[in-house]
Formats: sequence, structure tokens, C-alpha cells
Amino acid sequence: MALYTLSDTHLSFQTAKPMDIFGSRWQNHADKIANNWNTLITPEDTVVIPGDITWAMTLDEATEDFRFLSSLPGKKIIGKGNHDYWWQTRKKVEDFFAQNQFNNIILLYGDAYRVEDKIICGTRGWYNDGISPRNCDYQKIVLREAGRLKRSLEAGKALGEGELIAFLHFPPVFGDFICREHLDILHSFEVKRVYYGHIHGVYNIPPRFAFEGIHFTLVSADYLNFVPLRVF
Repeated sequence: MALYTLSDTHLSFQTAKPMDIFGSRWQNHADKIANNWNTLITPEDTVVIPGDITWAMTLDEATEDFRFLSSLPGKKIIGKGNHDYWWQTRKKVEDFFAQNQFNNIILLYGDAYRVEDKIICGTRGWYNDGISPRNCDYQKIVLREAGRLKRSLEAGKALGEGELIAFLHFPPVFGDFICREHLDILHSFEVKRVYYGHIHGVYNIPPRFAFEGIHFTLVSADYLNFVPLRVF
């Protein structure tokens, strides 16, 4: 049983949001995801998708996107991204999954999961790129996400021995941006590996970097050319 990750699938089977407007790499990207996924992933494997699953605004609009994901082999652990407007309460989402028999998709939502000797934790996080809406309270969001990250890591600790690995949609560190609140929590739980998405259209940067002893790996789908990355 292996662990993989692939962020920012940006599916849009029921919404008019063609991704190829963001570059030729995105052309027919759902087909690329399916082909690569079916080549690599077995039914016993787990794939973590840390956010921006679908462009759908509601769960009903997301039905075909999740049907696509569910049809792919393996268990999917999905986190929230900044474009996951369909995301509702855990009960509503899990009821939706149950009603549609999407039985191999589970939420990463203030909790944690064990995959062999690895423990999967995470949250959306926050990233101030200077573009996001200016009418939001950045500090409030940062503290809220810090609380969710802490709860997830606490849940991971409660699962016993194993490496705590964090999957965040937003990178806590990128260029000149540093989210100290989130970094401090990662340090307090001795997290050494973080996988993140959100960053698109930048293909000449290193796939990973280290900051204060934590190794950060970019797993946005277009950066990986839509090939799930194995987490060794």
C-alpha cells in the first residue's frame, strides 16, 4: 500500500471552467490525470489531494467531478482549497458522498489518518499573495487555520507512533512570504515534511526546498504534469 499526493485537480465536468485558458499544459487535464493515475495507483493505495478539487460552487454541481475521482483506484483523502466553494459541514459532505456511493473519498478536516507508518494531517492554511480579496481579515483567517492545523496534528499524535506529515493547500513559506503562526505549530509537533499546492504556472522552480529544518514540496497538478507524486 503506497501513499501519493496530487493537489489542485480543478475539475469542472458540470461547470464552464476550462483550465486550458491558464496554459497549454492544462489542455485535457482530466484525461491526463486519469491516464497517469490509472498507470500508477492501485486499489490499495492512498492519494492525498490538498485542495482545489473542483470549480463547483455547490455539492450538486460537484457530483460528476467526485464521480470521476471516485472511479479512480485507491482511497482519496481530500483537503480544502481556496476555490472549494462547494465545501460545507462534514455531515453534509459525508451524507453527499454516501448518497452517491463515493465510498473511497474522505475529508481531511480537523482530523488525521494513518497510512502504514505515516500519519496524514493538514488544513487549508493561508497565503497572502497580495491578490486575494482585500476586504477579508487576514489575521483572523491565519489564526483560524492555525487552530485547525493544531487540531489535526493533535489528532495525528493520538494515533500513536508514525511520522506526522502535513498536507496544506497554501504554502506556509514561499518566496518572501512566511506565515510564522503556521510554522511555529509545525515546529511544535516536529513536522519535517510539508506538501502544498496552490502555486500554478511556475515550472522552473525547484520541486522542494528546506526552511528551518522543514522540507516543503510543491504538488500542484500542473507542476507535476498531472502525475501523482509518491510520498516515500
